[in-house]
Amino acid sequence: MKKRMFSLVLVLVLILALGVGCAPKEGEEQKGKRVALITDLGGINDESFNQSAWNGMKQLEADGYEISFVESEKEADYAVNFTNKTEEGNDLVWGIGFLMEESIINASKEHKDQKFAIVDAGFPEGEYPNLIGAMFNSEESSFLVGYIAGHVTETDHVGFVLGMEGDVMFSLQYGYLASVAYADKELGKDIRVDAVTIDTFGDTAKGKATATKMFSDGADIVYHAAGQAGSGCITAAKEMGKWAIGVDLDQNELAPDNVLTSALKNVDQAVYLLSKRVLEGEDVGGKTFFFGLKEGGVGIAPSSDKHVPKDILDKTAEIEKQIIDGEITVPITEAEFETFKGNLG
Repeated sequence: MKKRMFSLVLVLVLILALGVGCAPKEGEEQKGKRVALITDLGGINDESFNQSAWNGMKQLEADGYEISFVESEKEADYAVNFTNKTEEGNDLVWGIGFLMEESIINASKEHKDQKFAIVDAGFPEGEYPNLIGAMFNSEESSFLVGYIAGHVTETDHVGFVLGMEGDVMFSLQYGYLASVAYADKELGKDIRVDAVTIDTFGDTAKGKATATKMFSDGADIVYHAAGQAGSGCITAAKEMGKWAIGVDLDQNELAPDNVLTSALKNVDQAVYLLSKRVLEGEDVGGKTFFFGLKEGGVGIAPSSDKHVPKDILDKTAEIEKQIIDGEITVPITEAEFETFKGNLG
């Protein structure tokens, strides 16, 4: 009897031991799951949207996932990088920037079992079942910083430096132009706006030279949407004692006394949240997700209160609410901008 009782206890101990051994440990579900990121031409430390995307990846790493990146030095690298990251066995591969839209579409067709995602490109639902798009209403944050620029300028002359042409980039430009026009009408001013496209996201010297000329011509505020090249605009503002407006990240730390505000584009949160949905098994392939003011995907930098007077920030908050409520529709094309401006009277 004692022998049988001992055997029964031994069996129970073994069952409990096996149960404990099979219980998932903290982080075990994440173990082995991998996400890769392919940068645009600005590189991982561009102080802009590539770096923001990598910040989102580091949030995934903190959750227990494995992450990696590869930098693209030229557009011809995109296709090779997508192939290499697919062959590494990643669960999800991100492309950062609209310039790699064609390459990621081709990669999704060639590697139908691989999940891909891209920032700043969207597609008709279901067209590419293994591809996810993340789009931002960046025109909304551009409108907010343009409104601030219109109220802060003392020379009634501001500038805008665009990295490259494209629908996504034009939305930033026309959002800014529209808000300066809005502030102009509100204040009864006649604000001049210089807008130049420099055809690069990486040439900081060109960004600096372009902003320097704008400042020399009388602009006292220059907003850039030019990736790493835009850091040259901020350098010009610092050297000439003028104001720069940053983009994507809060860029005040690049020139604490000369970055007035920044138009935020929370690429990090889009990368993190959409990656989590994929890695946790949700089928979101073939869909495009939009991030605007309403979703917290765009906005203005927390550091704005360092240099922007409170009354102007309060007015900007009212403008933000009007955009969210649909009372102000921010233009994203030249035609929409002309209509918007015409409606101002």
